[in-house]
Amino acid sequence: MIPISRPCMSVMLLAGVLAPNVANAHPHVFAEARLALAVDNNTSTISSLRHFWRFDELFSSAVMMEFDKDSDLQLSSAEMQAVSETVYASLAEYNYFQIVTVDGRDIPMSPPPALKAEFDKDQLIISFESKPKEPLKLSGKVDFGIYDPSFYTAIDFIKDDDIVVEGLPATCKPAVIRPNADDAIAQNQKTLTDAFFNDPTGTDMSKIFATKLELTCLSRE
Repeated sequence: MIPISRPCMSVMLLAGVLAPNVANAHPHVFAEARLALAVDNNTSTISSLRHFWRFDELFSSAVMMEFDKDSDLQLSSAEMQAVSETVYASLAEYNYFQIVTVDGRDIPMSPPPALKAEFDKDQLIISFESKPKEPLKLSGKVDFGIYDPSFYTAIDFIKDDDIVVEGLPATCKPAVIRPNADDAIAQNQKTLTDAFFNDPTGTDMSKIFATKLELTCLSRE
């Protein structure tokens, strides 16, 4: 086995969530998510998405060990900043695990200006705020969710009310969609197989397994 230096290992620890090899095509890291959507009622557009992820204790402990340079069993401001920067850089290629679509069409999102990492009760917490690149009008079917295209991270909303909309207009009807994994595989077997062999490290097809908030909205115009 080729030894890995500590700095390299620190990056791989979190980047590995996003770029595992083919043999790791199942969850190794688990996180509970919350998502708050803010609506600008004057324009009936989504103004921001605020993400909050709480990671499992095993992964959190591994992060603590790798980034605790002075081995004092806690992360200083500088060490926590290193975690934030590593996660931020690693998630950039994957649009920060976000699903934002209108009538099935992907909506481009601006990168969050920053990402915050902290520990609470020995668990790693990641939070950030993002915004659509262009005004996102609430019209038609608008979906929001989280997914890891590599299947390496199981990140999900435990309760339906972990996804909230602040200022939801009366013209929109919300529904939390939790796809049945067996049904999703059966209905998309060929597409999933083709996608895996074209890019076994991860594809957008993993979206079909993601929990989503679906807003069915009538245009005010």
